[in-house]
Amino acid sequence: MIFQWPELSKNYATEGASVRDSLVRMLTALQDNSDWTVAVVFDGRGIKASSEGDPGGIKIFYSRDGQTADSIIERLAAKYAVNCDVTVATDDHLERTTVEAFGAMSISSRQLQSEIEAAEQEVRVTIQRLCKK
Repeated sequence: MIFQWPELSKNYATEGASVRDSLVRMLTALQDNSDWTVAVVFDGRGIKASSEGDPGGIKIFYSRDGQTADSIIERLAAKYAVNCDVTVATDDHLERTTVEAFGAMSISSRQLQSEIEAAEQEVRVTIQRLCKK
């Protein structure tokens, strides 16, 4: 997603960790304001593979050195799409085809951005409604 969204990609070269944090904040807001359960996978580039996050927060995965984020996404789709509704956000056509073969759905980066914006708008409407009472 980072390289698909200009507001994130423009600063990635100099502020990679900050940009990843911004994406995590957006995805946390999506989970908090919708019925989505969110996991995000980053290419770790040497970081030990992990699944991080607060209990109830989004799950954050980093690939191991020599492993791609796509391989983790595929493993998660294969494991969970059997019993759960899984949606993978990617603009990579091959990755979309692969996760769909495991039974997951896929959406584009633009569709994910629209979902995030819709969740944010729903919160704004709810806050306005509560403030008028």
